[in-house]
Amino acid sequence: MRLKTLEINGFKSFAQKTVLEFNNSIVCVVGPNGSGKSNVVEALRYVLGEQSMKSMRGKSGLDLIFKGSKSLSKGSRAGVTIYFDNSDKVFKLSNSEGGEINLNYETVSISREVYSDGLNKYILNGSEVRLKDIHNLLASVNIGSSGHHIISQGEADRILNANMVDRREMVEDALGLKIYQYKIKESERKLERTEENMKEVTLQRRENAPHLNFLKKQVEKFEKAKEMQADLAILYKEYLSKESVYLENEKNTLSLQKDKLKSELENVASKISATEDNNSAEGNKKINALRVVEGNLNSIRGMKSEMERKLGRIEGMIEMETRRAEQNIAVVEISQEEIKAVIADINNSIDEAISKNDVSEVKPILERIKSILKKFSSQNTEKSGENIEIKNLKQSQQEILEEMKGIESKEKDIAKSAELLKQEINKEMEALRDLEREKFTWKVRQQELSSALELTAIKEGNLKSRTEAFLNEIKEGVALIGQEILAYKDEVAEALLPPAGGSKASATTQEELKRKIERIKIKLEDAGLGSGAEVLKEFKEVSERDGFLAKEMEDLAKSIESLEKLIADLKEKIDLEFKEGVRKINVEFQEFFSLMFGGGTGSLSIVVENKKKRKNEFEEDESVDVESSGESKEEIVFEKGIEINVSLPHKKVKELNAFSGGERSLTSIALLFAMSQVNPPPFLVLDETDAALDEANSRKYGDMLEKLSKHSQLIVVTHNRETMSRAGVLYGVTIGSNGASKLLSVKFDEATAIAK
Repeated sequence: MRLKTLEINGFKSFAQKTVLEFNNSIVCVVGPNGSGKSNVVEALRYVLGEQSMKSMRGKSGLDLIFKGSKSLSKGSRAGVTIYFDNSDKVFKLSNSEGGEINLNYETVSISREVYSDGLNKYILNGSEVRLKDIHNLLASVNIGSSGHHIISQGEADRILNANMVDRREMVEDALGLKIYQYKIKESERKLERTEENMKEVTLQRRENAPHLNFLKKQVEKFEKAKEMQADLAILYKEYLSKESVYLENEKNTLSLQKDKLKSELENVASKISATEDNNSAEGNKKINALRVVEGNLNSIRGMKSEMERKLGRIEGMIEMETRRAEQNIAVVEISQEEIKAVIADINNSIDEAISKNDVSEVKPILERIKSILKKFSSQNTEKSGENIEIKNLKQSQQEILEEMKGIESKEKDIAKSAELLKQEINKEMEALRDLEREKFTWKVRQQELSSALELTAIKEGNLKSRTEAFLNEIKEGVALIGQEILAYKDEVAEALLPPAGGSKASATTQEELKRKIERIKIKLEDAGLGSGAEVLKEFKEVSERDGFLAKEMEDLAKSIESLEKLIADLKEKIDLEFKEGVRKINVEFQEFFSLMFGGGTGSLSIVVENKKKRKNEFEEDESVDVESSGESKEEIVFEKGIEINVSLPHKKVKELNAFSGGERSLTSIALLFAMSQVNPPPFLVLDETDAALDEANSRKYGDMLEKLSKHSQLIVVTHNRETMSRAGVLYGVTIGSNGASKLLSVKFDEATAIAK
């Protein structure tokens, strides 16, 4: 890798684009004071990331932009670009994993631009990057940010004036250890971020822990509920299968019983109806006939009684008339024709009465007979005397007796008929009583069957209720354990329960199963299964989150361990390389010091400086509240530094403070050159570091330049003719007529002539 080109545009006095090419190992920049030659050095500082405006003789970014002249307007921006040959691919950039990647460019260009509003841009091969990226890139080729590769007049003894710690940093920078420092700082930043992330993750886990524990308990309850669900499913399977078989058997049994009872009940009803039909027709007919006969018999007997009463009256009248005759009462004789007419009339009336069935019809006839007799009596009273009266009365008596004989005969016939009817009716009544007894038996059976049918209906009602309870149980079961409850249907339906309601043992088994089911249902309801799925989902999410955080903590812990190990390894590497580098620097320092002073000794030594650092307690113990604890303690920090040990030949002076300005300048040059030899930078800028040298020392200085140029390109700003004579190219800087710096180049031969 080598420096190819420096391009300056609008920077300080370089108003227009100016290009310096570095094709030789030693390039000198010369020019009168005020021409702007030092601006070339500052342009190099600027493009390589210098942040100190003081070192670039300015106060702000505006001071770096061309301010204008009489013929040129002021600029709006300043830019510097430096080009490196990277054909060997030595330039490297750190990646996000902390490793390094080679830049796959033949030429690496670094640009820095500043605008009038103060904006700064860093551009790497056309892409805008960060200052940090520029520092890392340059550190990979031993161009450190401390500027050890740029030594300006007045800064040559900066390393001599620096304290031990700053001096150590300069040495580390020169030794190329800055890249490790960057890595350490980057690792420490990563470590700090990782520890912060660790704290944040720990805090998140602590915050999530109560909720996670709560969800865990809920899930445990849910898992327990799932176990209960499994138990419930087993119980349900047995209970529902048995209950299903029982209900089906009971339904079939009750249906058969109901059909059988209905059939028998219909048969009994037909039997009862038959007995009622047999009894009603013939029996009623004979009873009605008996009633008619008895009515006739009663009528005849009434007539007989009436005739007996008439006969009695006639006999009384005969007896009375007889007595009256005996007392000489004349008797009127009644004609035979009159008597026969009356008798005929009465006989007709009696015959009419006999033909009647109803007593109410017989009575008017008897009244008529009475009227006839009365009329007969009244018509013949005057005609007949007492003897006729008696004769008539006896005649009437005889007729009545004859008539009574007919009536008695009829009475006997009717009575006989009535008796026969009564006998028949009695026989039928006996048969009827048998039918009534049979009918009663059927009625009793009918009542028994009706009661049995009612009981069957009650059982059917109970079965319906039990079936509804069965279906409701299934619905509740579906809500509690899901469609799994329907697995009972897949069971082979065995008649576990007897058809007629089940045995006592089977009923007891079902009741026991039901009690167990109810107990588990109550527990499941208390467990709140309704939100179980959501709880499981949330627990899974929170657990996964906690697991992720735990894994992240584990990764962070590994990262912390890895970073701590990396930092320790880097510090160890720095320590080892620093010690080895100091040893190598001492070899070169002694040689350069002896060359510059014609003898004497010069060396560096590593010293440990003890420093006290106040540290708050909370930094050691995170559990202490920072706000409530103001306690702090002092921590002893051991910090390494560099001391410079010199001894001039033929002098007892060993203190740098006692050296003259020239001696300090030579010492610093010898040390800086020695440092550059151990780990040579790609280029070294020397800004009038030879100004204080006499002719003899200038030759020694020139010899050292040639030695240095074997390992690093040298850009030397000088007025020294000896130094110019060692250059391959001279760049002369002058102020043009337009008020801007102008660059002229002179080849080696011309430089030699100019130097002489």
